Amino acid sequence: MPTISTRVPDDLEAELEAYLDEERLDRSTAVRKLLSEGLEAWRRERALERFADGDVSLIKAAELAEVSVWEFARLAEEADDAWVSGDHLEADLDEL
Repeated sequence: MPTISTRVPDDLEAELEAYLDEERLDRSTAVRKLLSEGLEAWRRERALERFADGDVSLIKAAELAEVSVWEFARLAEEADDAWVSGDHLEADLDEL
């Protein structure tokens, strides 16, 4: 497993320490968990942006977000993105 090291500001270090205490995790596990959760959120946000811009279909956006089509449809609905349009339906049908 590769090692990643970084410098963080004092306030972020203090917040990390509070997280470690509350979650009862060691530093390495906590940083891996937070990084994983952050990247998961980034993938979903990026997929939602690309879907809303019409760059990708619903199916492709779900793949990019690494969630099911139904889960992605729920995310799109929660984001208030108009996710049903003629263009999106045509792209999804073409993909099928």
